[in-house]
Amino acid sequence: MMTDPIADMLTRIRNANSKGHKTVEIPYSGVKARIGQVLLDEGFISGMAESTDGRFKNLVLTLKYEGKVKAINGLERISKPGLRIYVGKDNLPRVLGGLGISIVSTPKGIVAGKKAKDLGVGGELICKVW
Repeated sequence: MMTDPIADMLTRIRNANSKGHKTVEIPYSGVKARIGQVLLDEGFISGMAESTDGRFKNLVLTLKYEGKVKAINGLERISKPGLRIYVGKDNLPRVLGGLGISIVSTPKGIVAGKKAKDLGVGGELICKVW
């Protein structure tokens, strides 16, 4: 049994990225799909698709590279099942002075930190990507 599926997703992306793989398969869930959509919208991955492997549904993320330069240099899980971290609309963090993003679960959905600030909402700080 997996206690933190989002941390597992981030670890799979981190491992595939460090090895230079083009794609990474992750067991599907709606939350993971929305996090993947934020990564796609913000330009950290180049594609996202769903696949079925027998009975199980998977999320296939296509990692983005510019030659040998990786689009994702780091992923960090912030809010964990044992310690949830919530931020208000005025306390949303800037990652690397604006070069990275934070992903926030808000009442308006899972969005990037910049969009949450534009919407005027705070929420649970899921992770940081740079």
